[in-house]
Amino acid sequence: MDIGILGALDVRENGLCVVPTAPKPRQVLAVLALHADQAVTVGTLTEELWGRRPPRSARPTLQTYVMHLRDLIAPALRGAAEDAGRRTAKQVLRTVPGGYLLDSGQGSSDVREFERIADTGYRTGEAGDRCAAARLLRTALGLWRGPALADVTAGEYLSTRIRGLEESRLCALDRRIEADLLLGRYRELIPELTVLADRYPTHESLCGQLMLALHRSGRRSDALDAYRRLRTTLVREQGLEPSAALGRIRQAVLSAPTDDTPAPTDDTPAPGTADPLARIG
Repeated sequence: MDIGILGALDVRENGLCVVPTAPKPRQVLAVLALHADQAVTVGTLTEELWGRRPPRSARPTLQTYVMHLRDLIAPALRGAAEDAGRRTAKQVLRTVPGGYLLDSGQGSSDVREFERIADTGYRTGEAGDRCAAARLLRTALGLWRGPALADVTAGEYLSTRIRGLEESRLCALDRRIEADLLLGRYRELIPELTVLADRYPTHESLCGQLMLALHRSGRRSDALDAYRRLRTTLVREQGLEPSAALGRIRQAVLSAPTDDTPAPTDDTPAPGTADPLARIG
């Protein structure tokens, strides 16, 4: 079974989609797919579907949803080769003590693959290989087809997990951009960072990275404008001033001797970490 979470829900057995169209069964499958090969309790599924005040009919209704999912899985299983050890729908979506388990049969999961590649990218960057780190993190981020579970009406449980996945994506994005900055890829990052700063107007790390890319490309006034925009938004929406770290980046830009600092070539590393402009965060 191949599972796609990082975008619209996509669960396939032998290449056939087994995602239901009805919202509630889709929610059930989303929770089970997110925790593939792990037991999910009836309580967790009930809370996802109905919140903290489920109806009296919650358990039999959940059982009906599980039966519906098995009905979708069964035809896909019939396409398996005879010598492949054909499984039944009840073996794929198993009843376990206290809940249910979606057995992927060692299939793929884009969440697991994202986490595996991103973790390798983090360790590679920490070991000093910035080119490989940027490449690995770009590959990990390429697994995202859109917002996680974009076509699922999420309850409280799934909403929390979706926010966690989005934070993981932003972390990988931040580290990939940092690696590219340290490689001196300033000008080529400006369009991407401009879009990201607009999408996340209070995200200080992205703002700092945009300031660095602009300043190193000879656009000091634009870098200071980026700081002003973030500060205005922070004060207006949260009543907060930018962090001391972002303030140091602003001060370093202000203290630069010219407004036309040349950008290094792609294979020229950025200055050492003693420079406030060399590392964001």
